[in-house]
Amino acid sequence: MISNKVVFTSIVVLLALLTISEGMSLRSLGMELHCRCIMTESKPIGRHIEKVELIPANSHCEETEIIATLKKTGQQVCLDPNAPWVKRVINIMMSRYVKVIQHTIVYGIFN
Repeated sequence: MISNKVVFTSIVVLLALLTISEGMSLRSLGMELHCRCIMTESKPIGRHIEKVELIPANSHCEETEIIATLKKTGQQVCLDPNAPWVKRVINIMMSRYVKVIQHTIVYGIFN
């Protein structure tokens, strides 16, 4: 007969493996379990930016994160969401997004 210690140890190991695999599956889905930005850049680097990713505040990070990918190096830089030039970049992005949505609604996806 299997001892209680073996059964208990097996259950603990199984639960640990399930917890680890769940965390890994969330990360593989692109979900971060913590803030990505520790330090932010506030000086203007607009002409060097290839793309910008806006990550709203969520249960894992209280701050909105703005991550820019640089053209030449592909390096990712966290931008200060309170910097005036960053606010302008976000406004430009949002207005372009709204125009694309409006165009899609008016002309349809396949035109």
